[in-house]
Amino acid sequence: MTLFSQAAFFTTVNHYRDLPREVAAEVAFAGRSNAGKSSAINTLAGRTRLAFVSKTPGRTQHINYFSLGNDNFLVDLPGYGYAKVPDEIRMHWENLLSRYLREREQLKGLILIMDSRHSFTPLDIRMLDWFCPTGKPVHILLTKSDKLSRQQALKTLHDAEHLLKKSYPNYTVQLFSSLKKIGIGEVEQAVAGWFA
Repeated sequence: MTLFSQAAFFTTVNHYRDLPREVAAEVAFAGRSNAGKSSAINTLAGRTRLAFVSKTPGRTQHINYFSLGNDNFLVDLPGYGYAKVPDEIRMHWENLLSRYLREREQLKGLILIMDSRHSFTPLDIRMLDWFCPTGKPVHILLTKSDKLSRQQALKTLHDAEHLLKKSYPNYTVQLFSSLKKIGIGEVEQAVAGWFA
């Protein structure tokens, strides 16, 4: 049995005051819209439709909680960057995410999803800078790595490691592919200690 294999939908939240209180620990998944966040969650859980995968970027509009057992939770955050939504809703998301990432005591770490073909965009860097003051760990998944040649993928990983070593030395990164099931064990190994 794997860390995420018992994942089951628990609740969806649209306001900070409604975040569940019966939580021991949680790990959040964030990323640009269309970077493969929902696919990564489904792959890690060994399911096809646990998190909703859409052809329309920005469909995750709330904070979605999935129980992992033992009062531990996986938290799926709204994607950022591409969603075509009114400014009022976008501001609400940003305020909710900012407060959640900075203040949520039960949050033990962040899994940041980046498309390996377009990693470290200004929005990704802003998310890293936003979360950095918490001192909590970040593990980055460079998704869709199957769409790169092996040489391209390794270069992308090396470049990412170099950037992190220079600016975010406590953060880690790996290649990941939902389609080819590449990197699942590495994610679990990185995250397991967060729940200890």
